Amino acid sequence: MAKTKRSYGDNLRLLQIELVKLQRHFIKCNDKILVILEGRDASGKDGTIKRIVHHLSPRETRVVALGAPSDRDKASWYFQRYVPHLPSAQELVIFNRSWYNRAGVEWVMGFCTEEEHEEFLNSVSEFEHLLIGSGIKLLKYYLDISKREQKERLEDRRKDPLKQWKVSPIDNQALKYWKKYSSARNEMLARSHNPTAPWTIVRADDKHLARLNVIRDILTRLHYKPKNEKIILPDPKIILSYDASLVESGVLAR
Repeated sequence: MAKTKRSYGDNLRLLQIELVKLQRHFIKCNDKILVILEGRDASGKDGTIKRIVHHLSPRETRVVALGAPSDRDKASWYFQRYVPHLPSAQELVIFNRSWYNRAGVEWVMGFCTEEEHEEFLNSVSEFEHLLIGSGIKLLKYYLDISKREQKERLEDRRKDPLKQWKVSPIDNQALKYWKKYSSARNEMLARSHNPTAPWTIVRADDKHLARLNVIRDILTRLHYKPKNEKIILPDPKIILSYDASLVESGVLAR
């Protein structure tokens, strides 16, 4: 076990050095980078983001995790409340959940209407194409976990006094609505995946492997110099390009 932990720590450190090199590059080049992390409750988004940003400059790095929409938000264009948080030149912004809430928890829990859900799925790709056309480099990751793993993580969350801030009423519904979340996920991925703004699937039952491989994939997709090519190649068993066959074959948790 100790050897495994050492290996994870050593690999993580090397990848974090690469992230610092990436940040120096995109600051110099005035790049705008937006990373979206989606997934079920307890899929590992928080832990992955923590490892990405740990050694990066806080002035050029922001993590966005919006709470429930206000009455004003509800009366505005759906994407409006996300726009002020988009990256400016020299910035890396990570959305811990994003506008895809409408295709996930809002839809499953009845927080939006069928018409609002359909409107979102019809317009999200166009919205993202506008962002990319403006110069934003957009990466979208869906962290996928099994039902058994989610159950174990949610139970651990409730027992751990240091994780109480993560506990929410929605947690209690996660397993109850498992199949509905799966259906919502499948429709979201199918209708918002395209060559311009593709989805990348992360098999996330192993937290350590998921974290390392998300970082590797980010480093592989974004340009910077010098790259340590030997350590940034993601594991194809963990990082998968979305395809409908992943649903049909059961690779994505049902």
